[in-house]
Amino acid sequence: MKVLLILSDGMRPDSLAGIEAAEEIKKESTYCLNAKTVFPPVTLPCHMSLFHSVDPSRHGTVTNIYVPQVRPVSGLCEQLRLKGKKSAFFYNWGELRDLARPDSLAVSEFYSGSINGYFESNKYLCGRVREQLTGHDMDFVFLYLGWTDSVGHDYGWMSSEYLSSVRNTFDMIKGLVDTLRDRYLIIITSDHGGHDRTHGIDIPEDMHIPIFLCGGPYEKNREINNLSIKDLAPTIAWLLGADAAPEWEGKVIRP
Repeated sequence: MKVLLILSDGMRPDSLAGIEAAEEIKKESTYCLNAKTVFPPVTLPCHMSLFHSVDPSRHGTVTNIYVPQVRPVSGLCEQLRLKGKKSAFFYNWGELRDLARPDSLAVSEFYSGSINGYFESNKYLCGRVREQLTGHDMDFVFLYLGWTDSVGHDYGWMSSEYLSSVRNTFDMIKGLVDTLRDRYLIIITSDHGGHDRTHGIDIPEDMHIPIFLCGGPYEKNREINNLSIKDLAPTIAWLLGADAAPEWEGKVIRP
């Protein structure tokens, strides 16, 4: 079993309605369209909670500025490394560099969205993941795509520009699913939603995220509820035969 985790920043579940690629992936997945992120629903705190399966009050990062943990919680990539698993990161927002300790990653590639443009860097990173996973073996791969969040801040969540970015991003994701689904279980999610041109408050528009689990032991076209972003690290560790850290709060999403 190998796992590819794809995260499209700021992708609200209701933005997926009517998108052909999303509907096709739903039919191939166990999925949840009302999963909860953590508070505050801000990019770096949410990612820290995804990879460390605790609330921001425990890992200590509550804004988009990383804060070293006072009482360190082992992250997903560290737990996988203990089992001899190879992990890789591909991302276009530089603040994510602190999600994993450097010695826990076999490959890490950053291609700046702010310098190269998030649309272009999304396309580039999808291509790099396709190349990497076609030619090399990685047990866990994290692909972060920042375009949807960037457009949300520029034009507003659920604007025509935002919905177009979601559609185009999901077309890129569908291309990866079609190419890699025979070799990788693919998880698709987001870190938070958004409203107007911002996010960060405790409302459904900001707090709800989608989660798709496509392949492996998961049933096709099955909708489930009551999931959390904190469930992803325990689930990925379980799928790859690694141990959950004792501090983790999330649960394994069982088939």
